[in-house]
Amino acid sequence: MAKVEERKKPTVAREYKTDEIIVTWEPSFCMHSARCLIGLPQVFDVDARPWIAIDAASAEEIAEIVMQCPSGALHFRRRDGGPQEEPPAETTVRAARNGPLFQRGRIRITDNEGKVIREDTRVALCRCGGSANKPFCDGTHRRIGFVAD
Repeated sequence: MAKVEERKKPTVAREYKTDEIIVTWEPSFCMHSARCLIGLPQVFDVDARPWIAIDAASAEEIAEIVMQCPSGALHFRRRDGGPQEEPPAETTVRAARNGPLFQRGRIRITDNEGKVIREDTRVALCRCGGSANKPFCDGTHRRIGFVAD
């Protein structure tokens, strides 16, 4: 595992709000899986500014797609009394074919000195060794043609 000093400095989280929902995006944890773009293209559009049109779908639809973000770069808070994001009861780890380790649950990642790097319900950890944001996946595995045994 890379030392904490080698990690990219996290960029500031950005919030997109309506009266019903707040979506938070942390660019430094995005691995560009495009699940949000495919799931709700009228809301998530990388060619638009801002790239999240928070009022283009219902809070329920947005929450459903945000929960599919494998890296935890996207999160939501409901302001309308709707269900909040809850971590799964069981923590799971799934190795993506030729890609990262996807973890879901109550996850706490620490450095070699025990300092907490991240606590989240969803993370994608680098398996290729090429990420500029270790231990997190940044999508480099696709660019370098990483193949897992």
